[in-house]
Amino acid sequence: MPIYTITDQGLIPIHVTRFADEGLRERDHLQQLLRDQIEVIEPDILVISEEFGSWEDSRRRIDLLAIDKSANLVVIELKRTDTGGHMELQAVRYAAMVSALTFRGTVDIYERHLDATGDKSGDAREKLLEFLEWEEPDDDQFAQDVRIILAAAEFSKEITTSVLWLIDHGLDIKCIRLRPYKDNDKLLLDVQQVIPLPEAEEYQIKIRDKTRMERVSRTQSRDFTKFDLKINGELMERLPKRQAIFHIIKALCQNGVDPEAVRETISWRRDALRKIEGVLDAQEFEKKLAEQLLSEGKKPYASRYFINDEDLIIANESTYAVTKMWGKRTTEAINLLLKEFPGHNISYETVS
Repeated sequence: MPIYTITDQGLIPIHVTRFADEGLRERDHLQQLLRDQIEVIEPDILVISEEFGSWEDSRRRIDLLAIDKSANLVVIELKRTDTGGHMELQAVRYAAMVSALTFRGTVDIYERHLDATGDKSGDAREKLLEFLEWEEPDDDQFAQDVRIILAAAEFSKEITTSVLWLIDHGLDIKCIRLRPYKDNDKLLLDVQQVIPLPEAEEYQIKIRDKTRMERVSRTQSRDFTKFDLKINGELMERLPKRQAIFHIIKALCQNGVDPEAVRETISWRRDALRKIEGVLDAQEFEKKLAEQLLSEGKKPYASRYFINDEDLIIANESTYAVTKMWGKRTTEAINLLLKEFPGHNISYETVS
């Protein structure tokens, strides 16, 4: 069925075309376009690999491998054809193959992907933690499920029947139709989720979730605690742990507490505050911090610190940056600081 352009003369049909007729290849064109703009077919996922096939005794490759905000892996299979072939069977096989991936293994995969695409925006481990909003890796909660997304110009009855059956049996799988249209010299793309229908998706999710009660009990052990922090009467709500302790340290230092005293109080946390001599702006600090880390035989991951201009702490004719990497003793560190340096009008409440 065509789509239409509304004009003064009436409705002008824009007819459907085929990717092959327009010279668009599956891997060289469609796959790369979606890799760079994956939100076109699914929001809130991060592509971590293209043409992934790091397993023994198999030449098969996943078109795109991604991860979602709940740390679930997402297998994405693409077909430019009108039938989709046997893509649902391939995707299920791939989902089983990647289901045992750990956080560390995924970091290695993502690092290779960043290198291959020339992405120099940051360290793979830190980018992955930042995307997941995790303070530190948690393999107990990593890849608890594998989702599947099938994207094709059209889906055969065999595929849709199989997908509906898989959904009924608890598999998280969806079909996204990518239908090209030709409007004179313009090529348009209509993107529609066809299974499950968006109107029924919430209901189907509820049904599927009933089969996952045992998994829910495993995830309850994860610490989702956030902090409602009040400093000088100003309330900051639902802060992650790293943000909460950063604001506390920054407030203490602004109130005259020596950053060296802060470092001494939480001496068990190495590199809690990084010190560079001189009064530096963010650009200067980042450069010198990278040099300092390299001189210590460490990777120059400045992204592990709060280093924006407004985040840096100036004291003792030096510049300090607070680490983002605190781990499981964050609340202990906060309590130690508030006990050691009372009277600064700082308080907090934890929020589940």
